[in-house]
Amino acid sequence: MRTSIGRLAATIGLGVSLVIGGLAVPSLAQAEGKIRIAEQFGIVYLLLNVVRDQQLIEKHGKAQGIDIQVDWAQLSGGAAINDALLSGSVDIAGAGVGPLLTVWDRTYGRQNVKAVASLGNFPYYLVSSNPEVKTIADFSAKDRIAVPAVGVSVQSRFLQYAAAKQWGDKEYNRLDKYTLAVPHPDAAAALLAGGTELNGHFSNPPFQDQELANPNVHVVLDSYDLLGPNSPTLLFATEKFRQDNPKTYKAFVDALAEAADFAQRDKAAAADTYLRVIKAKIDRDALIKLIDNPRYEFTITPKNTYPLAEFLYRVGALKHKPASWKDYFFQDERPLQGS
Repeated sequence: MRTSIGRLAATIGLGVSLVIGGLAVPSLAQAEGKIRIAEQFGIVYLLLNVVRDQQLIEKHGKAQGIDIQVDWAQLSGGAAINDALLSGSVDIAGAGVGPLLTVWDRTYGRQNVKAVASLGNFPYYLVSSNPEVKTIADFSAKDRIAVPAVGVSVQSRFLQYAAAKQWGDKEYNRLDKYTLAVPHPDAAAALLAGGTELNGHFSNPPFQDQELANPNVHVVLDSYDLLGPNSPTLLFATEKFRQDNPKTYKAFVDALAEAADFAQRDKAAAADTYLRVIKAKIDRDALIKLIDNPRYEFTITPKNTYPLAEFLYRVGALKHKPASWKDYFFQDERPLQGS
């Protein structure tokens, strides 16, 4: 008997709401020496795992003469992350370039949310267990695709970008009606178990790789084929936090840069960090092989984010047109280059 994926999504949505409920009470502006960071799920957040494991923010804070208290939260979906940031519940938000562009546009001239850094370059796969779905043109009413947040997540934006290429800009949101907001771990479990309407998932590593280990699951869309190598996931903050906490902010950026150097240089140690911090149930050798993928790059320098920004303005999803990537990134000592 098939169960309803709608009930699954509703249950998960309630759980996320409860998590957000605990965070959503606005707090007073933070003084120097405290930073609250919200991340999501997957290897794309590995730099934050390294920062946390090695207490790099605390280390770089001490180098500037301050003790920094670091608080961590894990949420699901760009909409939840953006809500937490704008409510004053977190100071640094980790989400896709899609949610970043949405909140940058929404806060333009007010809170002025901008990206701090990239978390690296990774291909994201849209996969399906429906053998009839070979391309995005094959999706129909009998298919459901899990994404972290409908319409605003980077996966949703990639799907819209692909739809616009397939059917034209006016049809950019043609496939949105087939998407459901489900956290990656739950979506992967549901897809592999079967028994629900969910037969597609647009995620990130390692979830997409775990799904593809099943011979009944195949790739429908590769984000690198769509846009070329790019930085799908970013970290962002409000202008006020950056201005009011210059030492804490700098310690965070310096910690992130050190973590990127560590992860790119020693993939085995990076894998061990992920296993230790996330307590992920994944084979270590398989994880090292995955992280050592030449298509992956751990770096804080953003790459190829502007085509999506230009597209979102063109279809009316953004009111403000960024002239370049520099408009929605804070211009700090690092990263020095980007696109």
